[in-house]
Amino acid sequence: MFNLQKLNVCQINMKLPEKTNRYCKHCKKQTAQTVAVAKQKSRSSAHPLSRGSTTRVRMRGLNRGFGSNGRYSKPAIKSWKRKTKQTKRLTIMYTCTTCKKSKGISKARRVSKIQIGEKISK
Repeated sequence: MFNLQKLNVCQINMKLPEKTNRYCKHCKKQTAQTVAVAKQKSRSSAHPLSRGSTTRVRMRGLNRGFGSNGRYSKPAIKSWKRKTKQTKRLTIMYTCTTCKKSKGISKARRVSKIQIGEKISK
Protein backbone atom coordinates (compact mmCIF):
# COMPACT_ATOMS: atom_id res chain seq x y z
CA MET A 1 0.00 0.00 0.00
CA PHE A 2 1.42 3.39 -0.98
CA ASN A 3 1.18 6.72 0.82
CA LEU A 4 -1.12 9.23 -0.91
CA GLN A 5 0.73 12.23 0.50
CA LYS A 6 3.93 11.26 -1.31
CA LEU A 7 2.10 10.76 -4.62
CA ASN A 8 2.43 13.95 -6.68
CA VAL A 9 -0.70 14.39 -8.78
CA CYS A 10 0.21 17.62 -10.57
CA GLN A 11 3.57 18.61 -11.92
CA ILE A 12 5.09 21.74 -10.35
CA ASN A 13 7.56 22.91 -13.02
CA MET A 14 7.80 22.00 -16.69
CA LYS A 15 10.76 22.82 -18.93
CA LEU A 16 10.38 22.99 -22.71
CA PRO A 17 12.75 24.04 -25.49
CA GLU A 18 12.04 27.20 -27.54
CA LYS A 19 11.93 25.27 -30.84
CA THR A 20 11.08 21.65 -31.61
CA ASN A 21 10.66 19.56 -34.73
CA ARG A 22 7.06 18.37 -35.03
CA TYR A 23 4.69 17.26 -37.76
CA CYS A 24 2.69 20.13 -39.28
CA LYS A 25 -0.63 18.98 -40.71
CA HIS A 26 -0.82 22.02 -43.02
CA CYS A 27 2.67 21.54 -44.52
CA LYS A 28 2.25 17.73 -44.28
CA LYS A 29 5.86 17.28 -43.12
CA GLN A 30 8.17 17.66 -40.13
CA THR A 31 8.97 21.34 -39.55
CA ALA A 32 10.64 23.46 -36.88
CA GLN A 33 7.99 24.87 -34.54
CA THR A 34 8.17 27.50 -31.83
CA VAL A 35 6.66 26.76 -28.42
CA ALA A 36 4.46 29.26 -26.55
CA VAL A 37 1.82 29.27 -23.82
CA ALA A 38 -1.71 30.36 -24.74
CA LYS A 39 -3.20 33.37 -22.96
CA GLN A 40 -5.55 32.49 -20.11
CA LYS A 41 -9.14 33.66 -20.47
CA SER A 42 -10.90 34.83 -17.35
CA ARG A 43 -13.73 32.70 -16.01
CA SER A 44 -16.28 35.51 -15.98
CA SER A 45 -15.93 36.40 -19.67
CA ALA A 46 -16.08 32.79 -20.86
CA HIS A 47 -18.92 31.65 -18.56
CA PRO A 48 -20.91 34.66 -17.32
CA LEU A 49 -23.89 32.52 -16.30
CA SER A 50 -22.01 29.77 -14.50
CA ARG A 51 -23.66 28.06 -11.57
CA GLY A 52 -23.40 30.09 -8.38
CA SER A 53 -22.60 33.40 -10.10
CA THR A 54 -24.35 36.57 -8.95
CA THR A 55 -25.28 37.62 -12.51
CA ARG A 56 -27.19 34.39 -13.03
CA VAL A 57 -29.07 34.87 -9.74
CA ARG A 58 -29.94 38.45 -10.73
CA MET A 59 -31.21 37.37 -14.15
CA ARG A 60 -33.44 34.73 -12.55
CA GLY A 61 -34.95 37.45 -10.37
CA LEU A 62 -33.97 35.80 -7.10
CA ASN A 63 -31.74 38.55 -5.74
CA ARG A 64 -34.38 41.28 -5.39
CA GLY A 65 -37.15 42.11 -2.95
CA PHE A 66 -37.30 41.92 0.82
CA GLY A 67 -35.46 39.31 2.84
CA SER A 68 -33.06 36.68 1.67
CA ASN A 69 -35.51 33.75 1.41
CA GLY A 70 -33.02 31.73 3.45
CA ARG A 71 -30.54 31.76 0.55
CA TYR A 72 -28.21 34.71 0.84
CA SER A 73 -27.56 34.74 4.57
CA LYS A 74 -24.30 32.85 3.94
CA PRO A 75 -21.31 34.55 2.30
CA ALA A 76 -20.48 33.94 -1.36
CA ILE A 77 -19.81 30.33 -2.35
CA LYS A 78 -16.24 31.13 -3.42
CA SER A 79 -15.17 32.03 0.10
CA TRP A 80 -16.56 29.11 2.10
CA LYS A 81 -17.34 26.13 -0.12
CA ARG A 82 -15.01 25.99 -3.11
CA LYS A 83 -11.43 24.99 -2.56
CA THR A 84 -8.89 26.83 -4.64
CA LYS A 85 -6.64 24.77 -6.87
CA GLN A 86 -2.91 24.85 -6.38
CA THR A 87 -2.16 25.06 -10.11
CA LYS A 88 -3.73 26.33 -13.33
CA ARG A 89 -4.18 24.48 -16.60
CA LEU A 90 -1.81 25.92 -19.19
CA THR A 91 -2.23 25.20 -22.90
CA ILE A 92 0.93 24.83 -24.96
CA MET A 93 0.79 26.23 -28.50
CA TYR A 94 3.10 25.16 -31.33
CA THR A 95 3.55 27.60 -34.25
CA CYS A 96 5.02 26.35 -37.53
CA THR A 97 7.92 28.50 -38.78
CA THR A 98 7.15 27.91 -42.50
CA CYS A 99 3.36 28.37 -42.72
CA LYS A 100 2.89 30.33 -39.41
CA LYS A 101 -0.11 28.18 -38.40
CA SER A 102 -0.61 27.41 -34.70
CA LYS A 103 -1.72 24.16 -33.13
CA GLY A 104 -2.47 23.64 -29.45
CA ILE A 105 -2.00 20.43 -27.50
CA SER A 106 -5.15 18.34 -27.10
CA LYS A 107 -5.21 18.54 -23.30
CA ALA A 108 -3.87 21.39 -21.17
CA ARG A 109 -1.21 20.59 -18.59
CA ARG A 110 -1.90 21.34 -14.94
CA VAL A 111 1.35 22.96 -13.82
CA SER A 112 2.34 25.92 -11.71
CA LYS A 113 5.15 27.06 -14.03
CA ILE A 114 6.18 26.36 -17.62
CA GLN A 115 9.71 27.38 -18.55
CA ILE A 116 10.19 27.79 -22.30
CA GLY A 117 13.88 28.36 -22.90
CA GLU A 118 14.59 31.19 -20.43
CA LYS A 119 11.05 32.65 -20.35
CA ILE A 120 8.82 31.53 -17.43
CA SER A 121 5.03 31.69 -17.60
CA LYS A 122 2.86 31.10 -14.53
